[in-house]
Amino acid sequence: MQTEQAMNLSLPPDVVTTMTELRENPFAERILEVFSEDSSGHITFNNFVDMFNVFSEHAPRDLKAFYAFKIYDMDNDGYISMDDLYNTLRCLTREELTKEEINLVVQKVLEESEMDDDCQISFMEFEHVISRAPDFLNTFHIRI
Repeated sequence: MQTEQAMNLSLPPDVVTTMTELRENPFAERILEVFSEDSSGHITFNNFVDMFNVFSEHAPRDLKAFYAFKIYDMDNDGYISMDDLYNTLRCLTREELTKEEINLVVQKVLEESEMDDDCQISFMEFEHVISRAPDFLNTFHIRI
């Protein structure tokens, strides 16, 4: 019984994001939201292990693509929308780009990724982009 209770304990996001592996990651909070069971950012031991498995150098490409998509789909609607892309760029650049620069990058990303002209990137379109990016596996991991 005590072991089961211990397994159900969760760590709050502010504790986990102080870890060296996540401290400088601009997506740290979003990563914790994706891996927590209730999207609160509080993670259990099992969530923690799952997270580090996905970010392992040895995790399969399709698993990494699945979680990368979830991380970039910030509104959890099943698509990477223009708003998701804006938020992603703000995270990546730490809000150092102007609105015009962000607009330009978002338009270029959509031009390169979009196949059905609906101004959002589906998982299938995302997978297609990832398949053309040989460095994806090298960049989507956390060094432990």
